[in-house]
Amino acid sequence: MSGTAAAEHRIVVPTSLPMVSLLGSGDELLRAVEAQFPDADIHVRGNEITVRGDVETVALVERLLDELVVVLRTGQGLSKESIERSAAMLRDREAETPAAVLTHNILSSRGKTIRAKTLNQKRYVDAIDSHTIVFGIGPAGTGKTYLAVAKAVQALQAKQVTRIILTRPAVEAGERLGFLPGTLSEKIDPYLRPLYDALHDMMEPATIPRLMTEGSIEVAPLAYMRGRTLNDAFIILDEAQNTSPEQMKMFLTRLGFNSKMVVTGDVTQIDLPAGTASGLKIVREILDGIDDVHFSLLTSRDVVRHRLVSDIVDAYGRFDAAQSAGTGNRASRRDTRPRGRR
Repeated sequence: MSGTAAAEHRIVVPTSLPMVSLLGSGDELLRAVEAQFPDADIHVRGNEITVRGDVETVALVERLLDELVVVLRTGQGLSKESIERSAAMLRDREAETPAAVLTHNILSSRGKTIRAKTLNQKRYVDAIDSHTIVFGIGPAGTGKTYLAVAKAVQALQAKQVTRIILTRPAVEAGERLGFLPGTLSEKIDPYLRPLYDALHDMMEPATIPRLMTEGSIEVAPLAYMRGRTLNDAFIILDEAQNTSPEQMKMFLTRLGFNSKMVVTGDVTQIDLPAGTASGLKIVREILDGIDDVHFSLLTSRDVVRHRLVSDIVDAYGRFDAAQSAGTGNRASRRDTRPRGRR
């Protein structure tokens, strides 16, 4: 720390808060804080935490611990992942506080509360509240579909809409529908299974068949949307990277009165036949500047699955970038060759 002003700060944790909830079992959470700020010297004695280091680092650790205490006071627990995300938000000097993100409840159901876990997820959820059409674009594991379904269930329960419509393009990825066993419904069901899974996480399983029979919940392939006008509905189009531009236009123009649309997808996982453009890849350019349409972009930092998923997403991103650069270089070399006769 030579040449850097040193600082020391003492934080007194309220006695009403068990220190183990802040430090973790076997000090696991304390080690997570230390891992985020390796230059800080953190000591715990009773309910007092002393932090030493350079001025900026000490201030960040102090803010982080204050935010974690606020989260704990709401009755929510902490994890190593929530500490890592909170530290990243503070380093990035975001306007939203980590506590505001981590305690933002979306839906309470079946004994658990669904919340945004990252800043971009909260912004995505807030955009759904404030816009009629929202696009959630990002890699696998960022909660695009899950959070959209949670908002749909919330809207249905609050009687803001009278029905939920969940749809996906039934794109053949490896197997042809005609060769799969069973009826058309049985062939299509595997494509829609992730949507059913999300619903079962958020509603009593026994109520879902009744709501589907009543028409309050509809899960159907995208082709079933053609020719309809969808009023008083919360409509989710999942896996939208597998729509053609014509299908995307068809879906968006189904919007009726008092309805919301959320379109989710990952432009790095397109299963369309070669030569077919993805409607999701070009829709942002088409709708740019249109009021009440919002694009939420999620990244590998918003992945809430196993830590390795984020690393895998980043690794594939680097590989694709290198491949694109190599293709560009080869094309450039071809373009600079003499064009005279051989």
